[in-house]
Amino acid sequence: MKMKQNKLCRQKNCSELTAQEKFVREHKKHHHEIASWRTVIFVLFFILWEISADLKWIDSFFFASPSRVIRCFADQLQHNSLLAHIGVTLFETLFSFLLVLLFSLLMATLLWYSAKLSEILEPYLVVLNSLPKSALAPLFIVWLGTGTRTIIVAGMSVAVFGSIISFYTGFQQVDAEKITLIYTLGGRRKDAFFKVVLPGSIPILLSTAKVNIGLALVGVIIGEFLAARRGLGYLIIYGSQVFQLDMVITSIIVLCVIALGFYKSIQIIEHQIKIRFKM
Repeated sequence: MKMKQNKLCRQKNCSELTAQEKFVREHKKHHHEIASWRTVIFVLFFILWEISADLKWIDSFFFASPSRVIRCFADQLQHNSLLAHIGVTLFETLFSFLLVLLFSLLMATLLWYSAKLSEILEPYLVVLNSLPKSALAPLFIVWLGTGTRTIIVAGMSVAVFGSIISFYTGFQQVDAEKITLIYTLGGRRKDAFFKVVLPGSIPILLSTAKVNIGLALVGVIIGEFLAARRGLGYLIIYGSQVFQLDMVITSIIVLCVIALGFYKSIQIIEHQIKIRFKM
């Protein structure tokens, strides 16, 4: 009897393992398929772009071409310190993003702790978030002068108000019954926040961070348009002024790669956190 039971258990475990392996295999296959299609679309776009320039369907002076972009990229690396410009934009973007993250988390926490404060400030946050941030950049130059400080503030201004609203909304959506349980067991508001609200809001915090890193990059480029002598935004403006459109398009492509790298980095962090905490 015991032998039959052990045999049935082994068969059940094998069937469960097989189902799990099948799921993992299908999951990997799905991701490989998505990555393959993305690569195909990317390659086809550049092939079509190159062919269009070669056959004069488009004017390569205005629209460049992949081969011209590659030559421009190599030339910029050799003569115009492209890596230094990229490094400046990366530093300003990351610093702006971290400040947005910390300031938004602090403000959202204060709003959650004080319902009266949230009712007072919420309309102002909505109005400030709706303002066109490019209109604020000239004011930042007048107030702060030109330089890295102004660009970092411009990068923060694009993302910070929407980030506060998103974080605070995420805090409010946490299961109220869990918070009530903390109070029932003798916990304080601080315990409810650190043991229930903050851990329960991690998915929203991460999804908002993926948006914020792109917005911070946009704000930094806007600031570099107006108040910089270094950075990719400066190269774009300079290239358009002297009609070096290859430089402009090369800088834009580098910005796309940077934005993709930022997004994938936060996505990897999000994936690791979900695996660790089994979200």
